[in-house]
Amino acid sequence: MARLNSPDELEKFRQDILSKRDPNTPCISVCAGAGCLASGAREVITAFEEEIKKQNIGAKVDTKGTGCPGFCERGPVVVIYPEEICYLQVTAEDVAEIVSKTIKEKKVVERLLYEDPLTGEKAVHEYDIPFYRNQERKIICNNIKLNSKSIDDYLALGGYSALSKALFQMTDLEVLEEVKKSNLRGRGGAGFPAGIKWEGSRNAPDEPKYVIVNADEGDPGAFMDRALLEGNPHSILEGLIIGGYAVGAQEGYIYVRQEYPLAVENITLAIEQAEAYGLLGKNILGSGFDFVVKVHRGAGAFVCGESTALMTALEGRVGEPRPKYIRSNIKGLWNKPSVLNNVETWANVPLIINKGADWFSSIGTDTSKGTKIFSLVGKINNTGLVEVPMGITLRDIIFKIGGGIPGGRKFKAVQTGGPSGGCIPEQLLDLQVGFDELTKAGSMMGSGGMIVMDEDTCMVDVARYFIEFLTDESCGKCVPCREGLRQMLKILTNITQGKGKEGDLELLEELSETAIEASLCALGKSAPNPFLSTLRYFRDEYEAHIKEKRCPALSCRALVSYYIDPEKCKACGICRRRCPVDAIDGGKKKIHIIDQQKCTKCGTCFEVCPDRFRAVTKISGQPVPEPIAEEDRIIRKSKAK
Repeated sequence: MARLNSPDELEKFRQDILSKRDPNTPCISVCAGAGCLASGAREVITAFEEEIKKQNIGAKVDTKGTGCPGFCERGPVVVIYPEEICYLQVTAEDVAEIVSKTIKEKKVVERLLYEDPLTGEKAVHEYDIPFYRNQERKIICNNIKLNSKSIDDYLALGGYSALSKALFQMTDLEVLEEVKKSNLRGRGGAGFPAGIKWEGSRNAPDEPKYVIVNADEGDPGAFMDRALLEGNPHSILEGLIIGGYAVGAQEGYIYVRQEYPLAVENITLAIEQAEAYGLLGKNILGSGFDFVVKVHRGAGAFVCGESTALMTALEGRVGEPRPKYIRSNIKGLWNKPSVLNNVETWANVPLIINKGADWFSSIGTDTSKGTKIFSLVGKINNTGLVEVPMGITLRDIIFKIGGGIPGGRKFKAVQTGGPSGGCIPEQLLDLQVGFDELTKAGSMMGSGGMIVMDEDTCMVDVARYFIEFLTDESCGKCVPCREGLRQMLKILTNITQGKGKEGDLELLEELSETAIEASLCALGKSAPNPFLSTLRYFRDEYEAHIKEKRCPALSCRALVSYYIDPEKCKACGICRRRCPVDAIDGGKKKIHIIDQQKCTKCGTCFEVCPDRFRAVTKISGQPVPEPIAEEDRIIRKSKAK
């Protein structure tokens, strides 16, 4: 392929690609994101290639490994175009039937379709599935449509048209003003207006200037950035080049987690392809604009998601935050003006340039515009990535898209914003999702993690878990974070172990206030959020742990005892055989009992007791009933039945 030297050459090449592609030719798109690959997608792709060759229809069918389309709960996902037939949880063994029936005979394989768990109704098309139907997918929608390793696929979908428009139909100032007008706010956590950040760097006197992609996604359960980098790397690259043009930068960096090898592979390949096509490097498309991009692999430190720590790591030093006497868009990487936005923010830029600021700002709320991708995980039926308009309610995300709580259990809380976010209770389910709305509720948008919890979740232990994570990830540079979090973890651990005492909550609040006011970076300043939000909405659980030595959720191991109900025990012997410490006494036709002195409270007996019996129960905050007399332990024949 020769280098493209003008917008006309780019458009001609795009048309050449499209002219060679018949839109009616069957295309089998198999999700090849990290999650589906772990579920066997590679074997599925290989099986399709072999079966198509076996049936001698290779010239009539296109097969491609694509990015993650979001419905991770049901992967590997296969979508067949042009009909958009969607098959879920496909295995290599299903491939022959799909090729024979769907590709050759145009029939649907019913058993591989999505089936509504309530009505039993099946959805043939991707857009008919409630998980997708209730989203508004502007960014992640192309993941399943293109080969993530093919620049031609991206060009066929209109890729790099926004770059061409920016370089030849707009001045750099007009690009900046369009982004400002859109009110695009950073998707990395703080929600700072991207256009204002760009403007600060553009107007800064120092040279050179830098633009940086923050792909150091470290939140537990979050994988939005990974999915975009793996599935549609050119969209991020195009946004970054446009940003460089707007602020006057000629060098960009992509800081990506070491733990994302597929993302690194795909973005590195995308850079090589863009350079070969003249879309990156010297004199891009003949415009006179030069821009280069380098990939930097992070060392896995959560704190490097913070802007100054990330830039310190880029400079080749230990990734530690530094004081922000001057904002990093003025004095950042190597003390030069540096624009840092996360993956999703950059991916929005081509859309804004192509469709306009008015289009973008028509979506969302007054202060939060556009869509947002969330990683929906936890105690919920449909886990995966969801893209929704700002302003949608938590209820709609959790119940319309997420399908509600498994097993008919009751919703308790949702944690948003990652480890430094907060927990939002049931009474706020109708809260609109937006930067300011979540902050007022004691949480935050963060990068988009959303963890759903049910009635069996102990909110005190949730706070302890996240504070423990943040304690481990603290760089230790400042005392309020390093020592404050350590003390908070110690107190919370004591509370979950039944060792809490009067005054603990007040001390935790005091430590939280100090961390918020005096920590060096955002990690320390936001770290108390898990405790403060759970205390705000679930104070009764804290008081039960401290005053009554009771865990209302029956979750904290030290505060829970296990007891076998003699009225329900059928002497099946499963719990006795599975107990790791031989703490259960019983025999054939003999009611089992637990020796509380031997019991380590591991919960194995509770987990293995058959659902039809449910003889093992949890007790918290009250004494375990005395075991029945030996002569009463024989199960009568009528009861055994």
